[in-house]
Amino acid sequence: MADVTFPGGSKSRVNRAGENVRAGRATDEDLRVIDEWRAAHRAVLNTFQALLRERARGKDVSVAQRHKRKRTIFDKLTRIPGMSLARMDDVAGCRLIFKSERSLYAFRNALHQARFNHKRRNANAPDKYDYIKAPKETGYRGVHDVYEYDVKSDVGKALAGLYVEIQYRTLVQHAWSTAVEVIGFLTQNQPKFQQGDKRFEYAMALASEILARAHENQRGPFPDLENRDLVSRFLEAEKEIKLMSMLRGLRASKGEVSNNRNAILIFKDGNPLEVKYFRDATEALRSLFELEQAMPDRDIVLVRADTSDEVRLAFKNYFSDAQDFVSLVDSGCTKLTKMKNIAEVYRPKAKMTPKRSATPVGKKPRRR
Repeated sequence: MADVTFPGGSKSRVNRAGENVRAGRATDEDLRVIDEWRAAHRAVLNTFQALLRERARGKDVSVAQRHKRKRTIFDKLTRIPGMSLARMDDVAGCRLIFKSERSLYAFRNALHQARFNHKRRNANAPDKYDYIKAPKETGYRGVHDVYEYDVKSDVGKALAGLYVEIQYRTLVQHAWSTAVEVIGFLTQNQPKFQQGDKRFEYAMALASEILARAHENQRGPFPDLENRDLVSRFLEAEKEIKLMSMLRGLRASKGEVSNNRNAILIFKDGNPLEVKYFRDATEALRSLFELEQAMPDRDIVLVRADTSDEVRLAFKNYFSDAQDFVSLVDSGCTKLTKMKNIAEVYRPKAKMTPKRSATPVGKKPRRR
């Protein structure tokens, strides 16, 4: 396949546009190239969501898809200086949410045995993106696979080489990830990217350990802490930053999502969530780019799922809904300490620092 057929003109042209964004000198032509490249991922997403939805039929699993936000793409280019834009593998993403780790791994293993031309980048290292077996320092737990799109049709040839990321999470892991995203929306801190006030990052890592132990019989980023010490440290951190109080005080957005499948979610601090619906995917994508240009200060994302319930589950962060996380942490603390009144666990100590005294699982995570 000639490189000139690659969306945006060529991989080198896409990479050059990304470099110009990183350097703050992007031209209108650079932005056009990036938009063309991003838009091409729609066909890849549609192919994979249809494949995943067919395999999920009759199983208790939720399937949704999303285009990575332009702002998030640009932020990632800045955050990871050595990354080439054309190699960014999570611009197109499908998310699957399971009730248990057993069903998650069963589904994933079956998908790995499927016969299709799409190449799994981590085929020779299936545990490379397994953050359940080796949780990230931040507390992130879940499993990722990255596929490279490859079809033989004349239409599909131009898309060969584009990537799609598949995220596998349990409901418990998804509740934690949602809370991290909500914190990013409501504060100036990004514990997901280890940016901002380290106390938020530390508290969320402790919370991840609590959820892993109490609800999934697993270990997270603090495997060596005793249960009571773990809960006591979390409550002490919570006393400083009032994390749980903030999340308890949230009221989920009243924004309704129809069953039109394509929805654009528009979020801005202090404003109610705005939702726009589209039956036609092409029209939705065109509107996404127009809205991004018109409202560069807002978080705007195009999502797709079969039902409104699936949209709300898979993208709870956009609805400021962290109530599952709050409930799971509360019950997790109770379970680990075997006390009805969690306040009894708190033991005043010297001022907490965000430095870890326990060794995280595995090696320092790759930044993705």
